[in-house]
Amino acid sequence: MATLKAHLESPDQSVRLKAALAAGTFPKPEFIDVLVEQCAHESDFFVRDTLTWALMRNESAKVIERLKPELVSENPQAKSQALHTLTKIGQKEFYSLITHQHLFDSNDKVASTAWRAASVLAPEEDKPALADILVSQLGRGDSDLQFDLTRFLCALGDCIIEPLTAAIDSPKEEVSHHARFTLLRYQEMKLESSKK
Repeated sequence: MATLKAHLESPDQSVRLKAALAAGTFPKPEFIDVLVEQCAHESDFFVRDTLTWALMRNESAKVIERLKPELVSENPQAKSQALHTLTKIGQKEFYSLITHQHLFDSNDKVASTAWRAASVLAPEEDKPALADILVSQLGRGDSDLQFDLTRFLCALGDCIIEPLTAAIDSPKEEVSHHARFTLLRYQEMKLESSKK
């Protein structure tokens, strides 16, 4: 474990990547803590992705338990990576770990990752309430963030139609435009799906 930690602390990205790959290829419960700690400050996207993969190679219950403190961390990257790992694990029983604080986080990266995690993990009965929350975020941020929100809303299904239709009448132009675009995109997706 000391060797893994040392390699993950290397300034060389390729060394960190190989260490993460090795930790996933030969998973051990004692690696979980080191991998999660590295996720909180790893600067390279490919290394972060491999760290998440390495975590997924372990027993999910143990990984989830270690992620819980990260989900309430003051470090935005720690929170974002924990939410991302939840999404990858993909078990709906952990949906309750995604809180309103995550969905309304002032940090766009954390909020966006929470939106995605929620859209993947929400049980059917929770989707209408989630749709209302996500619709309340229409018009937020730059075009990339708005397009992400559109994608995550469309993943929820028909429960988005009513709140989006209402949001089109918003006095805020950016909200109205975003609602109209999302509804149009959803209708296009349904049409494409029906042709297959």
